[in-house]
Amino acid sequence: MANKVTTDNARFVFLIVSVATLGGFLFGFDSGVINGTVDGLQTAFNSTSVGTGFNVASMLLGCAVGAFVAGRLSDKIGRRAVLLIAAVFFIVSAFGSGIAGDATTFVIARILGGLAVGAASVIAPAYISEVAPADKRGRLSSIQQVMIIIGLTAAFLSNYFLAEFAGGSQEQVWGGFEAWRWMFWAELLPATLFLVLLFFIPESPRFLVAKGREKEAELTLSLLLGGIDVPAKMQEIRDSLAGDHQPRLSDLVSTHTGKIRTIVWVGVGLATFQQLVGINIVFYYGAVLWQAVGFTENDALKINVLSGALSIGAVFLAIALIDRIGRKPLLLIGSVGMAIGLTIMALAFASGSLIDGELVLSDGAGLAALVAANAYVVAFNFSWGPVMWVMLGEMFPNQIRGSGLAVSGFAQWTANFLIIMSFPWLLSNVGLPITYGFYALAALISVIFVAKMVAETAGKELEAMQG
Repeated sequence: MANKVTTDNARFVFLIVSVATLGGFLFGFDSGVINGTVDGLQTAFNSTSVGTGFNVASMLLGCAVGAFVAGRLSDKIGRRAVLLIAAVFFIVSAFGSGIAGDATTFVIARILGGLAVGAASVIAPAYISEVAPADKRGRLSSIQQVMIIIGLTAAFLSNYFLAEFAGGSQEQVWGGFEAWRWMFWAELLPATLFLVLLFFIPESPRFLVAKGREKEAELTLSLLLGGIDVPAKMQEIRDSLAGDHQPRLSDLVSTHTGKIRTIVWVGVGLATFQQLVGINIVFYYGAVLWQAVGFTENDALKINVLSGALSIGAVFLAIALIDRIGRKPLLLIGSVGMAIGLTIMALAFASGSLIDGELVLSDGAGLAALVAANAYVVAFNFSWGPVMWVMLGEMFPNQIRGSGLAVSGFAQWTANFLIIMSFPWLLSNVGLPITYGFYALAALISVIFVAKMVAETAGKELEAMQG
């Protein structure tokens, strides 16, 4: 009977984690769908290149706010409740982006999508960490990163097939609407599925205990643990929460020192370094980057596909190892690997020559840059890609998890925005060698940061987290 109960509980946990990670899929899809719609947006709204750039980047304005608000809101109304709100925003954003008749309406719709992406980015990993067994928590939480990449890929494929079917993104298809509008509407299917399935998963037991809903918490824990040690686990959760007040933002300040808790700075550091190494430049500006150093457009697109495939393989390797060797070793290995790859890229770019205003690399330097870039992508997705989200979801004590996620998520999306917005200027004004030299330096500093500041969380119960 015990084995059967364990199997049933494991199946239940896997099912609810699968539902939660649909938030990651939508995170990826909503981020990637914009790539195939740029020409349609520019034509439909008669916008300048600057205006189009703002239309494309407008989602990021909502992401930082969404992450911050969601972290705090999840302490008030629950993790699942916030995911439900995010699902509704995904639906409204997908429909509104496609139906928009002017740039203002479109930007509002995309900002709503950004709020949903920001919320999903921090709450889905937190929810998973609060329902998963400690010995499997890393693997289950890492599925979020896989789903983000799958969501990106699904958006690219959906965009491609719709444009192919219509004869171009600006050509009309069903209902007399252009294909680029249907690219946004394709998101309605997974977003609606996400909304419906969320009604069939339980609220986080940690949140239920914090709100005094102990009967519900006991029932949920029995489904997760099979009734084994439920009373003891309930007491552990109670002990990890402040008895005199509900979780609040001021809990991030230590009552002993009057300063912001060290664990909060660690969370902000992890979130910021994940972006300072420049990974989104490879994914957002990949084609621009490779064309800038002499590759043809066709070759550049093929390199992007290769990078995507390697990313998925690297995340699966991380899933296999994260609960075996721990989070900290993966971060250290990844930081060293990224620092080496980025340094080689910077040196390869520095060896190039300007011909008619364009940087041209020798065959050897071009090959070195290509291999180093893909090694860098593998290093990131083997480490910082999944591990940062896993750690943010589990490293904070129960009392401050929502608030810690709010601040760290805000830092992550703010750093993302700054890196993305700064790259075109850096490319034009300081060049690729210095730009990638900066990313390499950030990766090198992250080695010291992880070694000195980050504590291992693998195998620890959430109630044992210290802050």
